[in-house]
Amino acid sequence: MTEIILMADPRVAAVPVRECGEPLVDVRRGGRLLIDERKQDGAGAYAHLREGVLERLLKAQESLPEGVRLLFVEGYRPPALQRQYFDEYAAQLSAAHPEWPAEQVRSAASRYVSPPEIAPHSAGAAVDLTLADAEGRELDLGTLMNASPEECSGACYTQADNISDEARARRQILGTALASAGLVNYPTEWWHWSFGDRYWALATDSEAALYALRELM
Repeated sequence: MTEIILMADPRVAAVPVRECGEPLVDVRRGGRLLIDERKQDGAGAYAHLREGVLERLLKAQESLPEGVRLLFVEGYRPPALQRQYFDEYAAQLSAAHPEWPAEQVRSAASRYVSPPEIAPHSAGAAVDLTLADAEGRELDLGTLMNASPEECSGACYTQADNISDEARARRQILGTALASAGLVNYPTEWWHWSFGDRYWALATDSEAALYALRELM
C-alpha cells in the first residue's frame, strides 16, 4: 500500500477471515525476547501472540545489528479491553471536535486504536514493540511508545519528518528487520506490526486473514 489506509477503512473490514487454528503462545517462555512489563495484566494476556507471529519476531531479532534487541511491549489484547480503549479515545476526539460526524470520529480514532471488531491485537496477530540496547535499555525512536497523534504532533507516524535523524535510522532498523520477517506496519504507529490479520492481508494482497478475533481462554 502506498497510501495510508486506516483501520476504519471499509476495505479492511471487507477482507475475509479463514481462521487457521494456530494457538496463542506466551512469549515469556524460553526467555528469547526481552519483555517490557508496562502493559502487564493479571492474566498475562499482554504477553501472548499467535505462534506464527512469535516465530517471525524471533527471525527478525536474528537480523538486527549487534548490540540491538527487540523490546516486546504488548501483544494480545482481550476484545473487551480493545473496545474500552477505542471508546475512550473516540470520546476524547468527539469532545475536542463536537462538529465532527460519527464516521469522522471513528476514522480519526482508528489512527491510534483499531475498531474493536477488526482489531489485530484481539486476534493475537499484532505486537507493539521497540528496540533496546545490549543492556536492555529502551532506545529513542522519536516518540514515547503509544503516543497519540495529538500528543506528539504526528511524530508517531512511521515516516514522520519531525523526529531526529538518529530516531529515523532506528525506525529503519526496526522496520527492515520486521518487514523481512513478513510483518507489516500500521503507518500511523511506528511501533505496531502485525502478521495474519485483516490489515496484513490487505497490505500483502493475500486472499484472507489467517487469524480471527478470540478470547484468551
